[in-house]
Amino acid sequence: MKLDRLAYEPGALVSFYEAGFAALGALCERTWHDRLEIVAEGQAARLWNEDGALHEIELSFAPADATSARDALREVFPGCPLTFHLAEATRPSPLPLERVVLRRESSGRPPDPAVTEKLWRAQFPQTSRWRLATPFQGDFHFSLIALARCEIQAIDQHWSLHRLAIALPGGEPDQALAQEITFAQPEQETADAPAWPPAEPARWQSFLQTALEADLEDELAAIRARQESYLRRELDRIDDYFENYERELAGRAARSGNQNAKLKTAERLAAAKAEHGRRRADQLARHEIRVQPHLDALLLVAEPAWRASLNVERAHVAQTVEASFVPRSRRWFEHRGAGRL
Repeated sequence: MKLDRLAYEPGALVSFYEAGFAALGALCERTWHDRLEIVAEGQAARLWNEDGALHEIELSFAPADATSARDALREVFPGCPLTFHLAEATRPSPLPLERVVLRRESSGRPPDPAVTEKLWRAQFPQTSRWRLATPFQGDFHFSLIALARCEIQAIDQHWSLHRLAIALPGGEPDQALAQEITFAQPEQETADAPAWPPAEPARWQSFLQTALEADLEDELAAIRARQESYLRRELDRIDDYFENYERELAGRAARSGNQNAKLKTAERLAAAKAEHGRRRADQLARHEIRVQPHLDALLLVAEPAWRASLNVERAHVAQTVEASFVPRSRRWFEHRGAGRL
């Protein structure tokens, strides 16, 4: 889920800078409604000086409608590099894994087996037989939510913020949870604490990468089309130049009867072909698209679910499976290492 970009508000940024630099140990004072004086040393000063030496500066926060050239060292404006550096500096390291348990429905009654059977058959149409082998038991279903800033480096630089939600342990994307988590109600007191799954950084990274690629698909398609257009134009320009130059050299060699001149022309042709290849390789490198994600938050979510043993038949083979039904998403999740079928 791609989050909308917030409108630039100088007043809100002044408060963010004041709180952020104060958290890094700097002294801050508002000298005017759009100005902030900062005395920084150590970690806070490294945003300007690599050695962290004492640094004093008064920042000016440009109005939203300003159109004049900006001073990136002393002014804060939309897309200001200092804002990104401050956000990175205030982010905890290593990134903590937060946990939350969502509130169970007030009724607390198991779902209707007839309804859950229809949902199972819609989700797994290859199943020819379905029957509850055991009654529904209260359980928890786990999901991982990540807040990721994404930097796309192309001819133009693009920044976007994404909230990604994946179901565990299989890694299936859960767009509904990503959209609804801000409205979810946490459980204040849990009688039965969930058995939280162990952290699996490598596996979770792979899941989140897949989810982010899917979220960026449309945006990257537009950027890729623009890059290809620019690249084709530059390659055509380079090819035309060197083709004309090589044709001219070949014509000179054909008209000349001097053997020494022909040798020099052959050397120039070889050098031109090598330079032609270098120029093309340079343009290919210049038009690469690089995607650099930055994780800002990780949240492990436990939500109420109903677990049961099911007798099912797939491909004429009878099976007994353990599965959980999640009321929020009205989906089934099978309990096995590979995740949901």
